[in-house]
Amino acid sequence: MKYHQCFIDNQWCDALSGERLAVDNPATGEIFAEVPACTAEDAERALQSAERARVQWGLLPPVERANYLYRICEGLKAERDHFARLLVMEQGKTLAEAGFEVDDTIRYMSYAAEAARRIQGEILPADVPNEQLYIHRVPYGVTLGICAYNYPLALIGRKLGPALVAGNVMIIKPHESTPVSASEFCRLVEQAGLPPGVVNMVTGTGPELGQKLVESPITKMISVTGSIRAGQAIAAAASRNLAALSLELGGNAPFIVLDDADIDAAVEAAVVARFANAGQVCICNESVLVAESVADEFTDKLLARVASVKLADPMSNTGMGPVSTAASLERIQAMVSRSLAEGAELAMGGKRGEGDQFGRGHWHEPTVLLNAKADSEAVRDELFGPVLPVVRIDGYEEALSITNARPDGLSAYLWTRNPSIYMDAIKRLETGTIFLNKGIVGYVNGYHNGHKLSGLGGEDGVHGLEGYLQKRTVYMAY
Repeated sequence: MKYHQCFIDNQWCDALSGERLAVDNPATGEIFAEVPACTAEDAERALQSAERARVQWGLLPPVERANYLYRICEGLKAERDHFARLLVMEQGKTLAEAGFEVDDTIRYMSYAAEAARRIQGEILPADVPNEQLYIHRVPYGVTLGICAYNYPLALIGRKLGPALVAGNVMIIKPHESTPVSASEFCRLVEQAGLPPGVVNMVTGTGPELGQKLVESPITKMISVTGSIRAGQAIAAAASRNLAALSLELGGNAPFIVLDDADIDAAVEAAVVARFANAGQVCICNESVLVAESVADEFTDKLLARVASVKLADPMSNTGMGPVSTAASLERIQAMVSRSLAEGAELAMGGKRGEGDQFGRGHWHEPTVLLNAKADSEAVRDELFGPVLPVVRIDGYEEALSITNARPDGLSAYLWTRNPSIYMDAIKRLETGTIFLNKGIVGYVNGYHNGHKLSGLGGEDGVHGLEGYLQKRTVYMAY
């Protein structure tokens, strides 16, 4: 078991209380690491460090800030295998998926660094002679990055890269179940030579640590990836100081299959999008809404394809790994039980997995529920796990009604060859992302955002970078 410290003011440190948090391996349930259990006093140390650093960091030319990001990326490239194995141990994704996450982290940060010469202002004509109107984009100062457990390393890169190149400093608060990769990432920050206070990282729980970071008047902008409930609590806590918010929250993506869809392609996309990372991807398809006329064909092919997805040691790359936390496993099992009581039929899976290997840790079999109702819990609420309910529908209008009736709106999948329908869906589907005849994907030059309760602001691309900049207007007479 290894102890990973926090990183404050370029110093490795313990919690002032001396308390620690245990980190378990989702595949085995064994504790393999410990981190400091930071509290409000430790948060204040990180806040003061960031406050001291923000002015000088913000005055550096963006290309100089970008050079530090490139150095961190070089460190990640050199230690790709090390970080991939850490991610498997603390999060449970397969080794291949973990390698892709390291690659994505590098991609997020490289893209941000490349934007250093693309931070733009505006020059506008004044209403009177001998005057000029300028709009500058300037950093917020101290920002806070709160990361979820499903992509503990990539979410750091996704937030830290644009924050730093825009001239902000950032305090990273990883999820308490996946803090090890964050600590190791800060080792690369140290090696890259960033000035003290530009990047701080503290570990601990939301009530003990996160609340102080969110409520502090020093914190000027907060980027969160997490559940709707967590986002609502953070927004309320941040409202006293009117901190800017970027909230990437939960969703309940439907996978809509209409009668003219390419069934084989849709089945493959549905299985990949649902069972990647054991279903713990915010834009995963959470349910299938399939037209009655093709429901039998789609279901038969879906069950055959899901049968090939087996539980396996995530280090082996031969199957699906466990879910990340014991609490997640308990929640998923309870939702499946209640959905069966509501009338859904268990077609496959539904339990932890057979054999001694799966008796420990947080394993749940790939599960398919047939004949689910649109208002059943497994369809209505975000499962965030390897369970796929299938709902039979009359057609497009019913799918649209089911989707838009939900309070969230992060993403949706639509499979149809009819251009009239998919052009209509672009206008009427109330989600931040739509996948049209396309499986799950996310490009760094796109924009990842939600509508309704799925969030405010967003990540990635030029619009994501702009979220870390505020506007300053200058009226100049000459």
